[in-house]
Amino acid sequence: MSKRAKIILIIIVVFFIAALIWFGKMNKKNSIEFETEKPFKTTIIKKTVATGKIIPLEEIEIKPQIAGIIDKIILLEGAKVKKGDLIATLRVVPNEQSLLIAKGALDNVKIRLNNAAVSYKRNKNLFQKGVIAKTAFEAIELAYDQAKQDLKNSQNNYQIIKKGYSGSGVSANTNILAQMTGTILEIPIKEGDQVIQSNNFNAGTTIATIADMTKMIFEGKVDESEVGKLISGTNIEVSIGAIEKMKFLARLNFIAPKGTEENGAVQFKIKAAISLDDAFFIRAGYSANAAIVLEKKDSVLSIKEALLKFDKKTEEPYVEVKTATGTFEKSLLKLGTSDGINVEVLEGITIDDEIKIWNKAAKEDKKKED
Repeated sequence: MSKRAKIILIIIVVFFIAALIWFGKMNKKNSIEFETEKPFKTTIIKKTVATGKIIPLEEIEIKPQIAGIIDKIILLEGAKVKKGDLIATLRVVPNEQSLLIAKGALDNVKIRLNNAAVSYKRNKNLFQKGVIAKTAFEAIELAYDQAKQDLKNSQNNYQIIKKGYSGSGVSANTNILAQMTGTILEIPIKEGDQVIQSNNFNAGTTIATIADMTKMIFEGKVDESEVGKLISGTNIEVSIGAIEKMKFLARLNFIAPKGTEENGAVQFKIKAAISLDDAFFIRAGYSANAAIVLEKKDSVLSIKEALLKFDKKTEEPYVEVKTATGTFEKSLLKLGTSDGINVEVLEGITIDDEIKIWNKAAKEDKKKED
């Protein structure tokens, strides 16, 4: 045999051996037995999570009735108050122009009253002597009484401008009182601060914020894709970040009829009344999450979502079902509700089918190839 023939023969033998090795690996790979799982019946609950915060149901801001300077703060933040309790006192700094106008008006009224008093005394003697008629005297008497009332009004007006309250001893305008029973959440002012009253052009300075801490609600937002599935009156679970491993039951009682756009998505505000636990003190402003059940199906045929595959062309979901011969056949599925772990199967398989575990096979293939 020539040298060239020997080389050709060696090359053929090498290729033959390589082919045998390759076919051996392929047969070995094909002989891998996939593990399977059977469908099962379970309860599938589809939830959404709304982020938000805990706020009091009733909260008000106390504002002064007149402008002035905070003279003394009686109570501090966190204090429990009843309606009518004194929170702070106000010292009025009168406007000089308004004070001068009020003083001038008071002096004018005094002059009119003096004239009315002289006229009243003179005509009273004449009436008693029968010189003037009764109707004429009554008109003079009425003018005198009106002048006395005008004097009282002018004196009160002058005292209010000067001191913030009338001379009758009532100082309600300078006393900042609690308008509801609750807890003082915030006092954003300090002694010596100047404050202004609420009017048509200004909201006024907030002296204190009071809330009823025994009635708390969760306020959050949900996406427009899920708000249509919410039902008022549904029970939800609220988790508070500051209180670990504790969930509070709440009842959904408000779903906003109008949404607001945030970062390109429309969000709808929701509110839920929380059932409080006396063992925990919940502070206003705690961040919280609410788990809301959107859909619940009991005892439905289900499989794990990890078993699903999707057709590259049609994107239809399918699984591979084991046949009697040990091979696997593709079976298209019609799916229902999913909770992210398990998914409801409406059509395509039965509870007795054995379904290929894709991830398990992939791991075994990789190990054997390595």
